[in-house]
Amino acid sequence: MDGFALHPQLAKDTVLIGHLAGSQLLLMNDARFPWLILVPAHGDLQELHELAEASFTEVTQGIKQISEKLQRLTDAPKMNIAALGNQVPQLHIHIIARRHDDPAWPGPVWGVGDPLPYSEDEQKVLIETLQEQLLD
Repeated sequence: MDGFALHPQLAKDTVLIGHLAGSQLLLMNDARFPWLILVPAHGDLQELHELAEASFTEVTQGIKQISEKLQRLTDAPKMNIAALGNQVPQLHIHIIARRHDDPAWPGPVWGVGDPLPYSEDEQKVLIETLQEQLLD
């Protein structure tokens, strides 16, 4: 994690779950969606293709592992995986469990309504559950 610092916007909007696949695994603080973010801990990268081959493989395997486990945990019929970086240039991958009755369905989650932060108790329980279920 040399030269790695989490972008201030990600630090503001998320809570650390733990570390996986050479990355930080974060929970987006928006209770409307089961929304995780994987941030490869590699300096100032902006794009997946900028990762070294071994890191690329590690990160993509991490995405697969997280999305499979999150889908099972939430029983969501659809998983959205995206690495946009239009507003936060630091390489990060959104992994979002989607349901047909969520507030943004069938569109993307970005720009729909205002985030609904987790309560302190909800966040604590959810972080513990995610740590148990997602991290090896």
